[in-house]
Amino acid sequence: MSRNSLKWLPAVVVPAVVVAAVIAVPFQAGAAVDLPDKTPEQVLLLVNDSTVSTFSGTVSQSSDLGLPTLDLSAGMTKSMQKSMTESMPEGATDLLPATSTTAALSTALELLSGSHEFRVYVGGENKSRVQIKDRMAERDVVHNGNDVWLYDSSSNAATHMSVPADLAATAESKFAELKSELPTDLSTPAQVADRLLSELDPSTTVSVGTDARVAGRSVYQLVLTPKAADSLVASVSIAVDSETGLPVQVVVMAEGQSAPALQVGFTALDFAAPDPDLFDFVPPANATVTEQALPEHVTGDHSGAQSPTAAELPRVTGSGWSSIVEVPAAAVPAELGNNPLIDQLTTAVDGGRALTTSLMTVFLTTDGRVFAGAVSLAQLQAAAE
Repeated sequence: MSRNSLKWLPAVVVPAVVVAAVIAVPFQAGAAVDLPDKTPEQVLLLVNDSTVSTFSGTVSQSSDLGLPTLDLSAGMTKSMQKSMTESMPEGATDLLPATSTTAALSTALELLSGSHEFRVYVGGENKSRVQIKDRMAERDVVHNGNDVWLYDSSSNAATHMSVPADLAATAESKFAELKSELPTDLSTPAQVADRLLSELDPSTTVSVGTDARVAGRSVYQLVLTPKAADSLVASVSIAVDSETGLPVQVVVMAEGQSAPALQVGFTALDFAAPDPDLFDFVPPANATVTEQALPEHVTGDHSGAQSPTAAELPRVTGSGWSSIVEVPAAAVPAELGNNPLIDQLTTAVDGGRALTTSLMTVFLTTDGRVFAGAVSLAQLQAAAE
């Protein structure tokens, strides 16, 4: 797999906990944009062919999910913290300091409510920095070659991870091996684009929306619209810079809601190379520094790891935008049912308690199972039966 293959992913650089919330800022007002027409395949190829390797900018993230404003770390026991961390998607906890799980989980949930601003710097393939601005503090995630630093000025604590020098070479070897095993009809980006669109077709209408301007840049909008009538998601729009092919914004709209339900994207963007000094992080002399090993799934060392039993594995029913995930009771923390935080977030319903947002519904059954999906509560209750 070529290096360009990685550019099929949205390139908005934000911490892993924000990536889970993927989405965009409203379009900036300004003169009308009229770009040469492109098909969805051509917009995907524009992303694939992008050669952007350096840039900096301001990223704005906000959400309108209908969540209450809470102290989301309150009532969270150590057992629950451990279970929630282990159940997060693979890779989502790579950048979470081992000594501050509660704070990390609180940050992840905090980013799902309100508005937040970040400064992003990318200085090439192995150099990046994200600064999260708080009212009276700053949090930084810095990647420079083999070093990854996390720093929180409010606690004056830094976490350092060292990436083995041979890890990148191993990854390249794995990519080359994977590429050699790909079907011959996926040998070019155009063929990959066609296959991607054909895979989406049964559940999704893919189109190119109205040309627009984001962060002062003219953009194409790749629009994904669910065909399922029972999904809470109305559409997902990805804004792609018309000159460079860099995805600069993603917007997720909910059914029956005029404002974006989740949004993250650039409000200012500069393609000049950032100052190299930004990536040379040195913790303050009086800071608490913690050395943290890379997760096992990154290093490939799974010795001693205990595989979950069949009774602990989540199950997925349905397909596409109407999929429902069921987490068995054996995999749910025992303290979840009587935790005061759950009482604040959820409402009593037939068969258990429910958290309803504009994009997602979560149903906790009285027998300890958890169901979640971008569908109505009634559908989750039916799945539980």
